[in-house]
Amino acid sequence: MKSTSVLPPALLLTGLAFGLWSYTPFGPSDDKPEENRFTKVVLAEKLNEPLEMAILPDERVLLIERHGAVRIYSPATKQLKTIATIPVSTKYKDREGVETEAEDGLLGVNIDPDFAQNHWIYLYYSPAGPDAKNILTRYELRGDELVLSSRKVLLEVPVQREQCCHTGGSIDWDKAGNLYLSTGDNTSPRATLYAPIDEREGRAPWDAQKSSGNTNDLRGKILRIHPEANGTYTIPEGNLFPKGTPKTRPEIYTMGHRNPYRISVDKHTGYVYWGDVGPDAGTDSVGVGPTAEDEFNQARQPGNFGWPYFVGDNKAYNDVNFATGQKGALFDPAHPFNDSPNNTGLRELPPARPAMISYPAAETKKFPLLGSGGRSAMAGPAYYKQDFAKAKRPFPDYYNGQVFLYEWMRDMILNVRFNEKGDMVKMERFLPNMPFSHPIDMAFGPNGDLYVLEYGTGWFVQNDDSRLVRIEYNGGNRKPALQAAADRTAGAIPLTVAFSSEGTKDFDGDALTYQWKVTPKSGGAATLLDGPNPSFTFRKPGQYKATLMVRDDKGLSDSRELTIIAGNQPPVVQVDIQGANTSFYFPEQPIRYRVSVSDKEDGSLASGKIQAKQVVVRSTYQDATADPAGHQFTESAYLGAGKTLLEKSDCKSCHFTDKKSVGPAFAEVAKRYKGDAGAVASLSTKIIKGGGGVWGDAVMTAHPQLTASDAEEMVKYILTLSAKAGPPPSLPVSGTVIPAKDQQGMLVLRASYKDKGANGLPPQTTEQVLLLRNPLLVLGQSDVQSKGTMLYKVGQMPVVIVMASGTYVQFNKLDLTGIKAMEFSVSVPKAQLNAAGGRIEVRADSPTGPLLGQTEELTPVEAKNPADLFKPVTARATLTPTAGVHDLYFVFRNEKAGKSPLFVPVTAQLLN
Repeated sequence: MKSTSVLPPALLLTGLAFGLWSYTPFGPSDDKPEENRFTKVVLAEKLNEPLEMAILPDERVLLIERHGAVRIYSPATKQLKTIATIPVSTKYKDREGVETEAEDGLLGVNIDPDFAQNHWIYLYYSPAGPDAKNILTRYELRGDELVLSSRKVLLEVPVQREQCCHTGGSIDWDKAGNLYLSTGDNTSPRATLYAPIDEREGRAPWDAQKSSGNTNDLRGKILRIHPEANGTYTIPEGNLFPKGTPKTRPEIYTMGHRNPYRISVDKHTGYVYWGDVGPDAGTDSVGVGPTAEDEFNQARQPGNFGWPYFVGDNKAYNDVNFATGQKGALFDPAHPFNDSPNNTGLRELPPARPAMISYPAAETKKFPLLGSGGRSAMAGPAYYKQDFAKAKRPFPDYYNGQVFLYEWMRDMILNVRFNEKGDMVKMERFLPNMPFSHPIDMAFGPNGDLYVLEYGTGWFVQNDDSRLVRIEYNGGNRKPALQAAADRTAGAIPLTVAFSSEGTKDFDGDALTYQWKVTPKSGGAATLLDGPNPSFTFRKPGQYKATLMVRDDKGLSDSRELTIIAGNQPPVVQVDIQGANTSFYFPEQPIRYRVSVSDKEDGSLASGKIQAKQVVVRSTYQDATADPAGHQFTESAYLGAGKTLLEKSDCKSCHFTDKKSVGPAFAEVAKRYKGDAGAVASLSTKIIKGGGGVWGDAVMTAHPQLTASDAEEMVKYILTLSAKAGPPPSLPVSGTVIPAKDQQGMLVLRASYKDKGANGLPPQTTEQVLLLRNPLLVLGQSDVQSKGTMLYKVGQMPVVIVMASGTYVQFNKLDLTGIKAMEFSVSVPKAQLNAAGGRIEVRADSPTGPLLGQTEELTPVEAKNPADLFKPVTARATLTPTAGVHDLYFVFRNEKAGKSPLFVPVTAQLLN
């Protein structure tokens, strides 16, 4: 549940400091193309763990799936077919013989730079069989045939197949024909949330010093080689270690990587980009190491990027002795060393380089655009307009020279601009309103389109939302954007319906013509109606299709369809609150309600023709950000906020309700903790901090961005899944609901009635939803904030920073009946904000409307203890009794403040 009261504002505001005022986010340019010029075209769906793709010169798409399938999508046939299945290993087997699912399999694919002449493709995979290794291979692709007999093994990477994880596997090229291959550290992260540097005997699978920190090992690296025609390779000049250097591998271009899962080479600058998927720690640990971060990196030249000794901006881990638990000194990024017994390379390592961009699970002030949530950083292609001079749909000049990065867990694509030195100067969301389902690879095709491979929601499973899509840019005329509606979609005959195209627009300003076509679904003549908003009377019972067609004056058109049911009037359902506030509930104070139902064909509840048992009434609580209006009864409607939060989280990437993925099924978790009185507390803490050990060696990533109450609600929901639960019993049509003492979120009263149908038409269901808010208002969630206020998100709670006197926030249409006073929680930090203080006025209907009450003057807090810098004060305002629904304004005043900020009001508690 999204709590508005469980975290003390002092904790919420910790860290709001001078950085807030000095940071200027990268902003959009005036020539940024409109998002509606881009169209997402779905080419194929329900793929089985797709990992990487390559776009062929004829626009066919070659893609691979982890379990070994090599597939080709043909734009001519619009079909995706499997052309070969490579035998691959997808399991780990530990020393006790226990098998688990691996990240191994068919991992990477790309085509030769001279593919049009030689038809070579390159695959990186984990071959089936007893030899623990991953191999880089070359095959001939003859038409749609992968010639298996043409296989040549260029490179072998010895690995361990005892313990998970981290494979890398991405392939790319530079303009000189050098092949780049990423490899993961092949190290289990499941014994620690911090640096896996376990040097105990027999624990090499848990020691990344054997791989990422080993100059004589190919794992945890980006390799650079030059493939030769005979199936071998040579070493290009300029790699990290000159050929012949003892205890090194000359193939290494960069080292010190955990899991560089997707890489990209800018063929114009030669710079290499990659996302490095970070560890799992949710907090700093004194003597152990820092909070986990993911990284977006850039290599302009070879180098060491620090893992497992450093993360992010060279944040150092401690040299922990796993045998004794002794916490040693911090590693030095200027002079990293590797004295692990599992190291076969140099002891003295190259200096560590910091990440270009690094970010934790929680929000970061340095890169607020990245938000919060799970982490899986990946790198996509660089775009240069000159490479697409003959393309049908090149991207606009705005993106010229930019690199596309993306976040697998957060379903986010970024476009990043660099200056001539290679320094990042601008980062922004690419198509923020276009939904993606875990993008796992991106590539531009010859026509200028951006192809995106979407892995889908769950890990290690075939997902229904796994897709191959193409994003097309339209720089010319756009077809109309339609909106179609009707004032009534069902009713008794004669039924007069007013159709509406309100909201239809043409982004190019073209003149539009409108036509509606009404057709009986049972067959028969169609009726044509001209104009944007005609009316039509249905005189015969039946189901009808009403289609709006809109055409611009350049000949482009689009259509939308509505269904109309004539001959059965929908029921009327009403939920009334008896003698109480209709906007708010108050804990432990009874709410009396009454439901009324009437139906033209069936009768009414009052007459007795409709029985009370036919009416479904339920009371639930849910996340205050969810919109329950207009939905039928669903599982989430009565299981409350926990399900809503879970659906919005990244948990579904590793867990399913009833089957195992990376983590256990939620139903199994519920069974294990059934009857455990401490389960909610322990599991919610584990969700926030991360951890493992209960389900084998699987580790759950930390979620520090979640509040304690949110995590608790999620756990409460999970614990209901031990047995398949049906909907709870319906409440009576007239009764009382008593909110619990500590209840938070929204109280939702729902009532629905499904009629019996009429004239051979299907039944109609009407649901009425009544929302009652928690009496704690979060000012950062207000409907309107005036100029002179600033919204700032701290953790999961938005707060308002009042920058000037006379500013306000507004809540729309609240019932003030019975509200006698308000208590405000306000931070007035002198040292960090230079806050001047002031007062809060409560006004109705407008910022200058009736003054209902005001607080005393709030004075700045001079805190000696840094922990108290943002400690809030409580200010009370006694209100003039006011009945009915009003717009509510909180106006902030300090006529003497000058240009100083006033304060940070966090919440207003309504008292009755």
